[in-house]
Amino acid sequence: MGKYYLAVDIGASSGRHILGSVENGRIVLEEIYRFENGMDKVDGHLCWNTERLFKEIKAGIAKCKEIGKIPESMGIDTWAVDYVLLDQRGRILGHSYGYRDRRTKGMDEEVYKIIPLEELYGRAGIQKQIFNTIYQLMAVKMQEPQNMEKAETLLMLPDYFQFLLTGNKVSEYTNATSGQLVDPKTNNWDYELIERLGFKKEMFVPLSTPGTIVGSFTKEIEAEVGFSCNVVLPATHDTASAVMSVPTLCDECLYISSGTWSLMGIENQEVIATKESMAANFTNEGGYDYRFRFLKNIMGLWMIQSVRHELDDAYSFAQLCELAEEIKTFPSRVDVNDDCFLAPANMTEEIKDYCRRTKQQVPETIGEIATVIYQSLAESYAETVKEIEQISGKKFEAIHIVGGGSNAAYLNELTAEKSGLTVYAGPGEATAIGNLTAQMIKAGEFNNLQEARICIFESFGVKKYEA
Repeated sequence: MGKYYLAVDIGASSGRHILGSVENGRIVLEEIYRFENGMDKVDGHLCWNTERLFKEIKAGIAKCKEIGKIPESMGIDTWAVDYVLLDQRGRILGHSYGYRDRRTKGMDEEVYKIIPLEELYGRAGIQKQIFNTIYQLMAVKMQEPQNMEKAETLLMLPDYFQFLLTGNKVSEYTNATSGQLVDPKTNNWDYELIERLGFKKEMFVPLSTPGTIVGSFTKEIEAEVGFSCNVVLPATHDTASAVMSVPTLCDECLYISSGTWSLMGIENQEVIATKESMAANFTNEGGYDYRFRFLKNIMGLWMIQSVRHELDDAYSFAQLCELAEEIKTFPSRVDVNDDCFLAPANMTEEIKDYCRRTKQQVPETIGEIATVIYQSLAESYAETVKEIEQISGKKFEAIHIVGGGSNAAYLNELTAEKSGLTVYAGPGEATAIGNLTAQMIKAGEFNNLQEARICIFESFGVKKYEA
């Protein structure tokens, strides 16, 4: 029997517990638990139900005991930028806001009164998005100053859940960088910037890297789930974990971590924080082993997911791809990164309205709506390739697509066609694999990330789409 490792991978719409092991030189996965997720409306705000999420986390951990596969270690990853503020007794202050909540409207201008956008970008190298942690904390300062004053600790969501499991407060590097408050020169919080902004400096826990042992379960958690194990930090930002699983056999490659969001970029040893990269809205998020993920956030499959929900999930994603392909000559396109698509009341109507506003043919059928989304997304990918090549001075021959979107064959074909590059798609469980990889490297299953990536390539393979 090999050793087991547990990845708890929580996305904005669902979470799952995946056991991984290395058998005969291959990584083997077993999904043992899955649950739904989503933001709830609380007092007019979009919030995360952290109490319910933690119950699901524990239920999935207990499943390991039930099936007789006790992990050596476990780690939790989630989306980025969202956090909790804790009082001195470890209780949440205020709400656990979700990044799609509108309370950050206008908070960018409040930040720029203190530090201009150009200086902020040059300092942190992070893409401006209105939901970044920096703007969320400015909303707390402006709207709930009493919570800023009472706050003893700030923890990003995966760090909070790991604190509940172990009783130890540890802040993980990759997730923290996305919030626009980390200095890429020191790879720690930019405390000088934090003080300038009027945030409470003492609540920021010094950053730790993937592979750090947070601790073992508390006695209470051990009694509840039936065993104890070490909690090891993965790259807790799901994209950072997903990029770890890109099965490239060379250092220079383009990737797309494709899910609710599409994160497209390259890995660098240094930050690119030029006027050109700022104008193109690129970010330099922290990655495993202090690599920088130079990438752009693209709206991703959120649009087609939303349309599918509006159809009461009557169609599978494969069926939506087929309907889109049947009507692929439909001419209208949308800017997938337009803020109007971030959290519309109705995505289908928003797409129609956008086409009306821009004097394009309005899509009416399901196939027309789907093809507008897929074609627009692929064109955004192709445009982003050109930007990356121009800014980095590098040329690329292929794009590696990992994550759930790697299964969207029609979108992969479109991406190859519009970019002129070969597309390699897979693995689909990229984030969980990356989470497990950090734990496996820590445990000595692999000596380094490159060795792990070779194993990932051999374990899961890829599908190839020619331009």
